[in-house]
Amino acid sequence: MRVTISCFLTMLNKIIIRGARQHNLKKIDLDIPRNQLVVITGLSGSGKSTLAFDTLYAEGQRRYVESLSTFARQLLERMEKPDVDLIDGLSPAIAIDRKSAGHNPRSTVGTVTEIYDYLRLLFARVGTVRCHLCKSPIAAQSVDEMVDGIMQLPSSTKIILLAPIVYRKEGRHTKAIKKLRKDGFARIRVNSEIREIEAIGPLPASTPHSIEVVVDRLVLKPNQRNRLTDSLELALSISKGTVLVDVRAPDDETVESLLQFSEAAVCPQCDIRNPELTPASFSFNSPHGACPACSGLGTVDRICSEAPGSEPEKSPCTSCDGSRLRAESRAVTISGMAIHELTRMSITEAATFFRQLAFDGQRAVIAEKIKQNIIERLEFLAEVGLPYLSLDRTANTLSGGENQRIRLATQIGAKLTGVLYVLDEPSIGLHPRDTQKLRQILLKMRDLGNTMLVVEHDPDTIMKADWVIDMGPGAGSKGGEVVFGSMWPFLWDA
Repeated sequence: MRVTISCFLTMLNKIIIRGARQHNLKKIDLDIPRNQLVVITGLSGSGKSTLAFDTLYAEGQRRYVESLSTFARQLLERMEKPDVDLIDGLSPAIAIDRKSAGHNPRSTVGTVTEIYDYLRLLFARVGTVRCHLCKSPIAAQSVDEMVDGIMQLPSSTKIILLAPIVYRKEGRHTKAIKKLRKDGFARIRVNSEIREIEAIGPLPASTPHSIEVVVDRLVLKPNQRNRLTDSLELALSISKGTVLVDVRAPDDETVESLLQFSEAAVCPQCDIRNPELTPASFSFNSPHGACPACSGLGTVDRICSEAPGSEPEKSPCTSCDGSRLRAESRAVTISGMAIHELTRMSITEAATFFRQLAFDGQRAVIAEKIKQNIIERLEFLAEVGLPYLSLDRTANTLSGGENQRIRLATQIGAKLTGVLYVLDEPSIGLHPRDTQKLRQILLKMRDLGNTMLVVEHDPDTIMKADWVIDMGPGAGSKGGEVVFGSMWPFLWDA
């Protein structure tokens, strides 16, 4: 019994391959240690990729799909069973190869890495809403918040509470003024001038007018809080949610400032109500956030020549300036930056921005976790040698190596354990400094409890491996054999 358990535990620590004959493999038998960095080397065509991708990854993926329901299997790509007698100790497998990211024009570096999902959430929860026409801040506030804001003014400040009912509209507005008079209001402000309501004659019909009701005049003191609250509630009921606070200068004759408060996200200047913000408001794949002119693609087809048979060419959408988003979404900012402006930064610039970003009060509590996830993923992209990319870079313009490293950074962020990762020469095209960072990432993923199976020629990466498998001795029909397979200490002892 003790011997049986020992053998079972030994098998758990290995991927056991017996009789692998896929493509040019010559019925090889091989034991590969789990949870190690394993590098497969050899000549081009010697069977490296056949062993890594066409045998181990294919079988791991096939077994995972087979474990799903019949309906789920119909939706996923099903891989053929590789030509092998036995594979034991296999984990769920993820291939990170050098294939392109496809041709979907909606995929970007930000969406592929899920960083854009976190950005959408951050902007929806703590973004500053501005009117997309006049750029004035729009913030919905409760009556208590309005009172707190007004009471922060210096003691003994004189204020006038105004309830706007007409904003820059032509007409005599006789009916509205008559109703205010009937309701008992003594003064209104017409076109920035406070007047006795009984003394107001007919207004010119062809001139735009702005009319606000004078609800109360106050000298701010601590004991005026209850009166201020009651007056604000009255003003908000008259104006349907908006109030203006006329802050008077010490001479009580001139306006020192004009504060605006709203129970809803409505611009008092333009009378534009912003829809409630959700993450979908910043998605160019959703009608809630996509620019209606280009449907969220950022480009439109234009015929640049009048010659017959001219092909349409892609040009940046002039409505959204290539940002893909509707005007309301582009007007929301964090620290003065809109979401499309952030995605145009390089990875390095964006990481610096978010490290320096700070919030106050409740916004800090809401934003902290989201911000840290964004910073982590940006740092992962920099670590795999992609600090120069921008988040709005379309995925179909990436090279095979860039796409592979982006997918590697995404897997780092996922923090999975117990996975067999299969990589295809990830060091190609990297500066030696970035290659060293890549090796550290492979070791970090190994230390999480994953098996890292890497097809590689880079000598330094081979030297860092826990286990090396050399395929050969030649290419094609002359390859397909395991020339060497062992831990590096065994090699040096030899």
